[in-house]
This record gives sequence, structure tokens and C-alpha cells, in this order.
Amino acid sequence: MRFNRILLSTTLVVVALVIQVSVLARLHLPGAVPDLLLLTVLGLALVYGHVGGALVGFGAGLLADLAPPADHAAGRYALVLCVIGYLAGLVKPENGRLKSATAPMVVVVAAAVGTTLLYAGVGALVGDTAARHVGLPSLLFTAALYDLLLAPFVVPAVMALARRAENDPLAESSAAAKSADISSGWLSSGTGLRIGNQRGGIGGLKVKAARARVARAGRIKGVKRL
Repeated sequence: MRFNRILLSTTLVVVALVIQVSVLARLHLPGAVPDLLLLTVLGLALVYGHVGGALVGFGAGLLADLAPPADHAAGRYALVLCVIGYLAGLVKPENGRLKSATAPMVVVVAAAVGTTLLYAGVGALVGDTAARHVGLPSLLFTAALYDLLLAPFVVPAVMALARRAENDPLAESSAAAKSADISSGWLSSGTGLRIGNQRGGIGGLKVKAARARVARAGRIKGVKRL
């Protein structure tokens, strides 16, 4: 991943994690907690593709595993978001832009349900049965509902920032320089003039003007002699 991708992904993941832990987790909503971190990973995966989505998901999940008040084994959520980020990146549009809101909404619902199931499944493997006491069907419904309501405000913004970060200023400056070269070449080919110290430039015009004045003076002298 390029530096601008890493910088943007890290910033968005940290901001999403802070908001989720300090605000969303304190709302005490029934069932699941709105997963702002998951929506951030989905938005980046839809722009960066499956490889970038997997890397961003793993890093975001690992931060969530280590951030307080985490009460589960480290690496559990990292594995879940890595898989979800990879799968979400597989449906990345070719041009990076979505034609309708239907596809991302389906991705959000599938990711919310898949994240809950994978998290509960990995927890069952390590002996965590908290999902059974809360009620898995209730978690699935509330997770999909909360993420679906929050997605229109998060996913498009994250995708727009990711697409904007893909525009490298160095590449833009080199493209502008190339465009200037093409423009100067078009001008010289259309007018027959050259740029700089080459033939036909400003110096050439001065020489031509001087020669024209000498020729004119010679003609005037010839008329006077006659």
C-alpha cells in the first residue's frame, strides 16, 4: 500500500475507533453496538480492493482488540475484519465509483451479519459463549439495522476521501508539465515557430526585421539614384 493510503486508512480507523468506544458504545442501545469501524473498513475496501481491504481490516481489528475496554482474546476481531475486508474488496467497482446505493447497502447488511456470525463462531472456538446469553438472532437483527442506518453517512464519505487520496500531487504536476509540453509542440507545429534559442524564435524575428530594414534602405537608395 502506498504512503497516502496508509496515512488515510490509519487516520480514519483511529477516528472511527475513538468515536465507537467513547460515544456509540455508551448509548446503551438494545442488542448490538453500531459498528462504525466496520463501515470504515467497508468504505476503504470498496476503493482499495480485496488486498487493501484485508490489510485495513486486519489493522483495524487489531486496534479494536487492544483498545480498552476489550474483554476478548487479541486477534479475534482482527481475523473477522480481515475476512470481511477481503470479501468486500471483491465487489469493488472497476472505476471506483458506485452507480447506485443498492450494492453498498447489500454489502453493509451482509457484512454486519457476517461479522456477527464470524465473531460468535471464533468466540465459540475459544470458549466465549456470551453471544448465546444475549441471543444471536437479536444481535444479527440489531447489528444489521444499526449499521444500515449509519452507512449512508459513513461509507460514501470514506469512499470519497479514499478516491481523493488516490490523486497523487506529484503525478498531477508531471501530467501538467506533459500537457504544457504538448501545448508548446502544438503551437510550434501550427505556426512554424520554435521555443527558446532555436531557429524562428524571438532572436530569429529580430534578425528578419533587421534584414527587412536593410533591404528597404537599399531600395530607397536605388530610387534616389534614378
